[in-house]
Amino acid sequence: MLKKLLPSLIGLTLAAGAVADEATVKKNFEAKFGVKADSVAKAGYLGLYEIYADGQIIYGDEKGTAFVVGPLIDGKTMKNVTQERMNKLSAIKWSDLPLERAVKQVRGDGRRLLASFEDPNCGYCKRLARDLLKLDNVTIYTFLYPILSPDSVDKSKQIWCADDRAKAWNDWMVDGRAPTGRGDCDTTAIARNQEFGRKLNINGTPTLFFADGERIPGAVPLARIEEKLSQTAGR
Repeated sequence: MLKKLLPSLIGLTLAAGAVADEATVKKNFEAKFGVKADSVAKAGYLGLYEIYADGQIIYGDEKGTAFVVGPLIDGKTMKNVTQERMNKLSAIKWSDLPLERAVKQVRGDGRRLLASFEDPNCGYCKRLARDLLKLDNVTIYTFLYPILSPDSVDKSKQIWCADDRAKAWNDWMVDGRAPTGRGDCDTTAIARNQEFGRKLNINGTPTLFFADGERIPGAVPLARIEEKLSQTAGR
C-alpha cells in the first residue's frame, strides 16, 4: 500500500513546492518593483522564473537577487523563447475584437481571418499592406490606430470618412495616394480603437491578431502569415 501511495505523495509535495516557489518569486518581484505580476512560471532555463507583468516578460531567481530583461534564446533551436511566450500570454479572444470599428476587406471566400492594428504613417504597415494584397480567401479587419503623429490621426479620420474605406486605405498604403476627403464624419471609432489598443498594451504597429487570438507584433513575413492563417482557418 505504501509503495502505491509514495509516488502520489511525492508528486503532491513537488507540486506544493512549485506553487510555493512561484508565490515567493511573485512576492519578491512585487515588493521590489511595486507592480502586480499577472503570472509566474518556471522558465525552464538556468533555474529562472518567467514573470509576466505590465505587458512584458521579466526573468528572475526565486530569492529576487537578480532580474533579467530581454529576449531569452534557446541555444539548441535558436528560437526566441520570450517572443513565443509573449505571443501566447498576450493572446485574446477573437470575439472580443470590436470588428465594427475596423476597415473590412474580403477576398475570395473570406474564410480565413486576420485583424491588424495599424498607423497610416507606419512604414512597416505599408509593406504589410502590399504583402496582404497577395492573400486570397481571407477577411482582413484593419483597425485604424494612429499613434505616431497628429497627421496619422488626420489621415485615419479621412480614411474612415471615405465612401469606400478599403479603397482609401489601399490607395494610401499601397499606391501612396493620400486621402483627400474630409474627416468630419463620426470618427469616435478611431478614439475608441486607441483606448482599446492601450488596454491591450499595443505599443507598436503593425500588430496582428489571428482567429485563435494569438498576437504577433511587428513586421511579419508573408510566409509566416500564410502559415498561421492555414493553422487557424475555420475557427
